Amino acid sequence: MMIKNIGKTCNITTGKLDANKAVNDGAYPFFTCAEFPDKIDTFAFDDDVVLVAGNNANGNFHVSRFKGKFNAYQRTYVLTAKNGEDINYIYYTLKLELKRLRERSQGTQTKFLTMPILTNIVVNDIKYDDQVAISSILSRIDKKIELNNKINKELEATAKLIYDYWFVQFDFPDKNGKPYKSSGGKMVYNQNLKREIPEGWVSGSLRDFEPKIITGKTPSTKDKNNFGGEIPFICIGDVRGNMYITKTEITLSEVGAASQNNKFIPKDAICVTCIASPGLIAFATSESQTNQQLNSVICSKKENQYFLYFYLKDYFNFARAKMGNTFANMNKDDFSSILLPYPKNEIVDSFSEKVKFIFDLILQNSKENDLLTKKRDWLLPMLMNGQVTVNKEN
Repeated sequence: MMIKNIGKTCNITTGKLDANKAVNDGAYPFFTCAEFPDKIDTFAFDDDVVLVAGNNANGNFHVSRFKGKFNAYQRTYVLTAKNGEDINYIYYTLKLELKRLRERSQGTQTKFLTMPILTNIVVNDIKYDDQVAISSILSRIDKKIELNNKINKELEATAKLIYDYWFVQFDFPDKNGKPYKSSGGKMVYNQNLKREIPEGWVSGSLRDFEPKIITGKTPSTKDKNNFGGEIPFICIGDVRGNMYITKTEITLSEVGAASQNNKFIPKDAICVTCIASPGLIAFATSESQTNQQLNSVICSKKENQYFLYFYLKDYFNFARAKMGNTFANMNKDDFSSILLPYPKNEIVDSFSEKVKFIFDLILQNSKENDLLTKKRDWLLPMLMNGQVTVNKEN
């Protein structure tokens, strides 16, 4: 099979902006070297593109696809297909070559991808129709993953609407099944929270209501025997964008986990990032450990978990809106001291019963996405290297 440099298949340019140009609630995606785009109020590109991060502190470069209006950081490469080339085929070629890109990157503290490194990546020189046939198979899998993610966002939004109705507007069903506050339910001013809450509710710190809070820790990285086993090791990247942590990039060996046996968290623990990117929240789906950037709440009463999930998300969202991107890191004591109103048990139990099936559906879709991702990653090298051929008639 003939090959050619990827620089011959696409036009490559870079963004023009500094990363600090991001704005809250901007109308357009702003692609930086982070895994997920920020927002910005202007756009400089309107095209069907592949984006490649140009630098990364750990060398964990990523490649993404986008079509439409956007802006880009000056160290982000923007690729458009030349005539006779399929942009999706270019994308999957770069996905396959990520490991090689990481190996070739330059720099010590920060890893950089130079233009020569990128343009010299090799791509198979095949006909356009063959490119489309290969990329369409992989695209169908990715579209199903994307659809599941969209469904999960809608499901979470539905559960959040119920939470807001019950615990923000305080219109949970009263003893007659009517909305509490709207039906004249008594509200009482709470001195700790500086606002009114329903009569009979109490307030206090997070540790008052769920005292078991574990701050994670990283085993010694000098001993490679601590890593690479079957025990999930949750870090910030595993939480970002997920409600359920179904897989982790790093795992611990039994030896590594045993070296800090008191750091285990069980299934359904609420994992909250408190350092570097405070306020990302997700549930553990198996017995795991986390690094020191996360605090995990282990609910003594399972029904509390959905209420606390949304309460903590609101707490951090409000803090960010008030303080901006400079929202401070939180130590364990600060986290454990978060104040919250706590409803009567029967209200929390009823809410849990009402939204549990929504959370279960989200978990089911997340697990399906893991299987689809494994299937795609298994097919990717075989399709791109010609080990598996595509019947273009089907």
